[in-house]
Amino acid sequence: MEKGGILVHHAVRSRAPSHDPGAARWRARTRAAVADHLAAFVRDRCAEDLGGSEDTAVLGEVLTDVASGGKLLRSAFLMAGWACGAAESPAALRAAASVELLHCFALLQDDVMDESATRRGRESAHVRFARWHRAAGLTGSARRFGESAAVLAGDLCLVWADRLLRESGLAAEALARARPRYDALRAELAIGQFRDLVNDARREPSLADVLAVARAKSGDYTVRRPLELGAELAGCPAATVAALGRYGSAVGEAFQLRDDLLGLFGVPEATGKPVGEDLRAGKATSVVVIARERADPAQRRILRGLAGQPVLTDADIARYLGVISETGAPEHVRLLIDRRLAQAGAEVAVLPAAVQGRLSWLARSCVDRDR
Repeated sequence: MEKGGILVHHAVRSRAPSHDPGAARWRARTRAAVADHLAAFVRDRCAEDLGGSEDTAVLGEVLTDVASGGKLLRSAFLMAGWACGAAESPAALRAAASVELLHCFALLQDDVMDESATRRGRESAHVRFARWHRAAGLTGSARRFGESAAVLAGDLCLVWADRLLRESGLAAEALARARPRYDALRAELAIGQFRDLVNDARREPSLADVLAVARAKSGDYTVRRPLELGAELAGCPAATVAALGRYGSAVGEAFQLRDDLLGLFGVPEATGKPVGEDLRAGKATSVVVIARERADPAQRRILRGLAGQPVLTDADIARYLGVISETGAPEHVRLLIDRRLAQAGAEVAVLPAAVQGRLSWLARSCVDRDR
């Protein structure tokens, strides 16, 4: 099929999450509550911190938009971890909302680093800031302004995330107990992002190296650390936190593997990203590395030649995707995803049935997604 002039060789198949009406209702209720807490906090912070100045109005508009929408996966995993030791409460939901603000920080800066023009089907923040700069007739580079403004907006989200967790209403001893997990989450995210900057397909890293970067940059920060953070905040025993951590590592890796497939074969209307964006960026994702490892000599020569080109045309992208498909790499990645999900299920078999149902539903939703 043709998308934007590029032939898409593999559709990314999607199945519905595991059928569990109770888990689905819990997920919908939790998401709505977290979204409400997040929106209220961002609204209050914009009113108080930005001061209603005309100069900062666009900053408030962008921050409000960035903090709305999305799947709110990280807060769901935090609440799943929390449920292993305590009943749901408004304070816990506010704490969960804090990791979504941390995610906003990551998205804003990630789009600048990746030079991504869109996010969730809309203009990325740095593009929007640049457009505002031009419309306002300001001097200097609109592009540079947009990137700088997006970085600063991300900084605000990082500060606000910390404040929302601190002021969530949870007991001081719970916050102190969980603080090392929260610090580890943020440090690993920054280090993973840095490693991703040097994650160049032309260097031909191993699959183990690529997956290590993916765990630090996305998998652990999306699944494992929020789960552990929620369990620590709820006062769960060490054995429960450890089991959740092993589950989180497996699901987080499955999440990133799925993300790598979407980065190549996702449908733009669903993902909000152009076809083959990771190839244009020269990223050594799991799909690219597995394709190289499975390729025959002729295919490997083509892959290396394309990876070495500074600019890829639509025709180059179509050829690149075609060779990757011919190696069987997409199917192999799907097999790895299924294996990780099976491993994750085994890790939480000792938890209460209701929690298992929620974790199973969340695991499937991580890999059965369009974006």
